[in-house]
Amino acid sequence: MVLLVVVASAGARWLAPHDPIAQNLAARFAGIGEQGYILGSDSFGRDMLSRLLWGGQTSLLIGLIASVAAMGVGVTLGVVAGYRGGWFDTITMRVVEMLLAFPYILLAVVIVGALGPGLTNAIIAVAITNVPFYARLMRGIVVTVKHQQFVEATIAVGANDLHVVRAAIFPAVLPYVIVAFTVSVAWLILAGASLSFLGLGAQPPSPEWGAMLAESRQYVNIAPHTVLLPGLMLFLVAVGLNLFGDALRDGLDVTLKD
Repeated sequence: MVLLVVVASAGARWLAPHDPIAQNLAARFAGIGEQGYILGSDSFGRDMLSRLLWGGQTSLLIGLIASVAAMGVGVTLGVVAGYRGGWFDTITMRVVEMLLAFPYILLAVVIVGALGPGLTNAIIAVAITNVPFYARLMRGIVVTVKHQQFVEATIAVGANDLHVVRAAIFPAVLPYVIVAFTVSVAWLILAGASLSFLGLGAQPPSPEWGAMLAESRQYVNIAPHTVLLPGLMLFLVAVGLNLFGDALRDGLDVTLKD
């Protein structure tokens, strides 16, 4: 499911039959397959298929870029806090717990409200909300892993802290990082769509699945396809990425192997 959506979105330039922002008011709310629109049109007569394809690029990029940024900061903080302990661990975890005390979407709204609405600021906001997830997860794993014999053996031969983390600890936590990244992409795609739905992310007329839902929600009774289609795309990507993350977890977890 994810591969299909990614390939279709990446090929939007060649697959989209119409300009995603071109209006045709004479064809407003065209149904699926009507007036030359394969998936119908929206309230401005814009082709739904083209907007879904181009909007997929925006929605997927929000989740991907924000997840990479959050992973880079969160994994670094979590690994250092778990390995070093002491005052750095205490301060880091208290800050993480304060951030986790806020509902993530509320925290994202506050951040975008401070920075101003827009796609870039939405990416920054959802990335910040996901840093505590990585930091707390990695810290817990590292606290357990650093007492394993292979880590103690690396320390015993005189390796410095950087080498111990790079050569012994990070390879041990890498499977967890991969699984967490896969799942967080799905979360952040939904978070980005939520901000766009609230008018804080992608701005009209840019195609983005959350923004498409916001634009069409008042017409759900007369043109339900304008709401159901972008909602279905978000559903497929979220479910697909979570199923993929579960499969990765099962495949990489050595405790589940015979």
